[in-house]
Amino acid sequence: MTDRSPLVQKHGSAKHPERPVAHQRPDGVTDIEAEALGKLGEALEAIEAARGFLYNFHRLSGTADLTLQDAVELLRKAGHGGLADEIEEVLVGRDVIAGRWTFQLVEDYDQGYYDVFKDVEHHARAQIGVPDPHLYEAEMKHQEQQPKG
Repeated sequence: MTDRSPLVQKHGSAKHPERPVAHQRPDGVTDIEAEALGKLGEALEAIEAARGFLYNFHRLSGTADLTLQDAVELLRKAGHGGLADEIEEVLVGRDVIAGRWTFQLVEDYDQGYYDVFKDVEHHARAQIGVPDPHLYEAEMKHQEQQPKG
């Protein structure tokens, strides 16, 4: 294309037919195997996001507990020692789930689910003979960067 549009002139083209595929598909790996590994990787990415929410929950719960303790101390200073004692007794250090604090939830999630999920994804790629975790996406990138027509 000799007459480039103003947008292409300003931002450049997204098409790069000169680039090789970032991760080469090993010989013998079928389209359905590549797609299945792509779905497994997509599921692992969802687990990574869920893990991030869990860590956020852990951090926010800890922040709330420390801020609550500040409020209790301020109530004492304001002359409301009885109320401060009552709040401290009922809420400061309370388990978020019976017998468990958030750090224990994070540890159980990591050891009992997240680590297992990562091992399963790695094992599946090894069994199929695909060393790279984003083969499906690498092929998608290569395909989308080819000029149309």
